Amino acid sequence: MAVMEDRLQAALRHDISGIAKRVIIGLNWTYVEGPVGAGLVHTPVRGTNGCHSLPDTGKYQGRGLADLAALMGSDNIFERVLGYAAANAHHNRYDLKGMTTNGLDMIKPCVERTVVVGRFPKVNEKLPGAAVIEREPGPGDYPPEAAVDLIPAAKYLAITASTLSNGSLAGLLALAPESAFTVLVGPSAPLCPALFALGVNALSGLVPEDLDSTARRVAEGGTVRALKPVGRSVTLIPD
Repeated sequence: MAVMEDRLQAALRHDISGIAKRVIIGLNWTYVEGPVGAGLVHTPVRGTNGCHSLPDTGKYQGRGLADLAALMGSDNIFERVLGYAAANAHHNRYDLKGMTTNGLDMIKPCVERTVVVGRFPKVNEKLPGAAVIEREPGPGDYPPEAAVDLIPAAKYLAITASTLSNGSLAGLLALAPESAFTVLVGPSAPLCPALFALGVNALSGLVPEDLDSTARRVAEGGTVRALKPVGRSVTLIPD
């Protein structure tokens, strides 16, 4: 798994350039704005293991995106999230072209052979019978430990993009069979084609467009619903 994690981080950090023009750590989202794009990643919940104040508060904005992206390896989870948001600010470019299809719509319901990591809104309606793996499982959900049994048998696999910043994506991809159709979904999904070589078949994320509105909504604790109207959904598949 460590090898896969290293490959993921190397793919996301490759060839990053530019300066962080704006950095916001909001209640729900962390936002980094660069010269060609802007990145969003879920802010860790206070009380999360390793979740404590940032060591360089006031000194992140204005730093190079490559410098911030290197924080993916930090012991401080806030800094790790900041690192992934900086990478997204490079990859989720304002001029990026792609499909507008929702990533979940690319997944086919085939009962237990469809596995979803993360309880997406209305997932039971969109993918009836899918096995849903959740960190805090609700009724009918599976706990994270079930991934070792469910994912190797999956034909379709949808993974929430928050697994990147919480450190679990590498392990999930390592479990997935080559034959599985795997989609990384969510506003924090990095639209980085290099991830296709690591077992991802489709990337479905958000490109912020109205930057002032996005920044304000992040600072005011906005949820996904608040961010979608000021951004553009983009889904990439291999050429």
